[in-house]
Amino acid sequence: MGVCAGVAPFNFPAMIPLWMFPLAITCGNTFVLKPSERVPGAMEHMCKLLKEINLPKGVLNVVQGGFDTTSHIVHHKDIKAVSFVGGNRAGEYIYKVCGETGKRAQVNMGAKNHCVIMPDSDKEDALNAIVNAAFGASGQRCMALTTAVFVGDSKEWVHDIAKKAQSFKIGSGAEQGIDLAPVCYPELKERILSLIGTAEKEGARVVLDGSKYVHPKFGTGNFVAPTIIDNVTPDMTVYKEEIFGPVLICCHVNTLQEAIDFINTNDWGNGTSIFTKSGSAARKFQYEVEAGQVGINVPIPVPLPMFSFTGNKKSFYGDLNFYGKNGVKFFTQWKTVTSRWKEENEFTQLSTSFPTYKWVK
Repeated sequence: MGVCAGVAPFNFPAMIPLWMFPLAITCGNTFVLKPSERVPGAMEHMCKLLKEINLPKGVLNVVQGGFDTTSHIVHHKDIKAVSFVGGNRAGEYIYKVCGETGKRAQVNMGAKNHCVIMPDSDKEDALNAIVNAAFGASGQRCMALTTAVFVGDSKEWVHDIAKKAQSFKIGSGAEQGIDLAPVCYPELKERILSLIGTAEKEGARVVLDGSKYVHPKFGTGNFVAPTIIDNVTPDMTVYKEEIFGPVLICCHVNTLQEAIDFINTNDWGNGTSIFTKSGSAARKFQYEVEAGQVGINVPIPVPLPMFSFTGNKKSFYGDLNFYGKNGVKFFTQWKTVTSRWKEENEFTQLSTSFPTYKWVK
């Protein structure tokens, strides 16, 4: 392709750039990467490591900055392809500008990932998996399990989830044995608390409220403790918005078909999962649900690297997803070469037909 570029988010400052530039470089491109301005150091460290192994100068280039830097990248005429992971507002802007300027774009954006809990599922296994997936990384990941859809009698398990979430240890990310660290920055905490605050006003019930958590050593800081909101319906703000914090919302339906229909009406399509012991229920779910990545008794169905990260709907814009075979295609300009070698004594007659359709001696 030539020169390619990537714009990365704050939440995985090493992993997500590693979705981008290694594959681009392997396919013969040079790369310009803009890490999040909130976590600039991880890429600086990786660049030092790459220098130690003698990556040629100019193959990987890191530029720091905010929106102005991103805008410069997507408008630059020499950049042929842009990879982006982050929120919908920035992603939609990047995709629009890339379309206007003739660039390829792969844009991973927001999500509202659902997990269906069937009454026949292994209760302890399902609840442990859900709690870990909802609150790991303090909910700051696009594949976090944010919405639990309880089918039938499994609705009685909400309080069991709350008990498990209360056992997590909260503290500084630099401490040992910590389950939840603070969220990344003050504005994110304010947004999370604001969304939690809408729940009861709109008719939901806050089963576990972590919005007022105060750490005994560090005070309020950017801490948000695990929060569980029950009786959520699709018209509520906490369901319509991506929260990006340690908040699990719980919804209730009567049947598997209702659960599938519930998920399919959502705008996002990053990932979804089901917990069940029924093979037929799992098969129905995997074929009918409209999400790009499906887990069966797996709460965070991130694919292995030989496959691609296949979010869809409002979670992904573009034709070729990250890594796997699609990633190779994204960073490669394909050519088709049609050739013919004529024998010395071969005579070719005049013909107006396509040479690939008709061979004339």
